[in-house]
Amino acid sequence: MNDTATVRPPIHEDGLPGSEATLDPKPEWQPRFPGSGRLKGKVAIVTGADSGIGRATAVLFAREGANVAIAYLSEDEDASKTRELCEAEGAEALTFSGDLGDPEVAHALVDLVIGEWGQLDVLVNNAGEQHPDKDIRDITTDQLQRTFQTNIFSMFYLVQAARPHLKSGAAIVNCTSITMYQGSAELLDYASTKGAITAFTRSLSENLIEDGIRVNAVAPGPIWTPLNPSGGATPEKLEHFGESTPMGRPGQPNEVAPCFLFLACEDSSYMSGQVLHPNGGTVVGS
Repeated sequence: MNDTATVRPPIHEDGLPGSEATLDPKPEWQPRFPGSGRLKGKVAIVTGADSGIGRATAVLFAREGANVAIAYLSEDEDASKTRELCEAEGAEALTFSGDLGDPEVAHALVDLVIGEWGQLDVLVNNAGEQHPDKDIRDITTDQLQRTFQTNIFSMFYLVQAARPHLKSGAAIVNCTSITMYQGSAELLDYASTKGAITAFTRSLSENLIEDGIRVNAVAPGPIWTPLNPSGGATPEKLEHFGESTPMGRPGQPNEVAPCFLFLACEDSSYMSGQVLHPNGGTVVGS
């Protein structure tokens, strides 16, 4: 059997994933409440944790007692800031830069975590990218491959690498999107990957539940993160970003991170294969 991937990640596209350090206004990542030890003694990997939802989740996990591996692509300044924020919460933290669309990189991340802490209890698959295109003919082969590799292939690779280390009580939380439920006229490839992620979540839950490993997902609506101005939304959409939600505004990363915490800890011990919807009040099918 040949384990070498036949599709390799193309060259990274300039401008993505985008820097939180230069974003104005700044997203709100700060945890809102004191910690209660819900992840005490746990080790977590959070991908895309340099900024946005990933940063808010990593810092919240740290506040709740977890040691956190901050995985990111290339934004060193943002990742270093996230590490500082986690350490300020009293946690141990490490940073890992690499393209998780490459299976060798995904295995290297898990190997680093196991070498550092000897265990892995929570895997948050949050890293993603999106590119707006009004015409399906404008989606290049490289873009299509790139989006699928980042958004869904990386989840397969990371779970494959993590699987030998996940024991009963472990949790996997994937990031899908409201676009999976509503569709998106200008994000055809991105929305398609999010549909795949939801199916992956439900199927992986069925696959792992007998071993005591829970798998759930979070489907955010419009959340203010660097992904949007760096390529995830057209200028026209940015001008009115989030206004179409029932709440009339975009969400903040610290309004989404508690969903990841809930699904990662024992508060959700009777939930697997489910999706939470922090989306500003939009009602979608489950």
